[in-house]
Amino acid sequence: MKETLSHFLPILLIMVIPVSFWIFYHVKTKKYTDRDVSDRKQRTGLYFFLAGSIIAYLTFVYWQFSRVDFVLLFLLILLIVMQVSNYFIKSSMHTAINIFVAALMFTLNPFYGFVWLAISTAVAYSRIILKRHSRAEVLSGAVIASIVSFIYLYTQIQLQ
Repeated sequence: MKETLSHFLPILLIMVIPVSFWIFYHVKTKKYTDRDVSDRKQRTGLYFFLAGSIIAYLTFVYWQFSRVDFVLLFLLILLIVMQVSNYFIKSSMHTAINIFVAALMFTLNPFYGFVWLAISTAVAYSRIILKRHSRAEVLSGAVIASIVSFIYLYTQIQLQ
């Protein structure tokens, strides 16, 4: 329990709470039109804030435990690629993150990975149904996440 708390608490304090407040504040002050940050131009600031939070967490983990958190490192890579793609197309971050989570689940148990992949498909479809993204934007997020996830899985296999 203590070990789990020592890993989760920094994620909560360094990433989850600040990002939640960032989004809440920007929606409240009308800098973001919604909590999904659907506007492509509005996403730029969010991407940079998210990246800063992840870098702060990675730095903390490295100083505290003398190790690199590969999950968050690859999440940072995914975020950077998503930011670059955002200049060309508003790739679906919901789809991308869910596909990345499916890859993480796959490392635990292939069954869990396939279940989460099914959830990712439902999320992707819902983004289109809710008119938050076009098919091309959902596909873009899926392709980016698939490539980053493949590299993550390959790296995990090589490290074992």
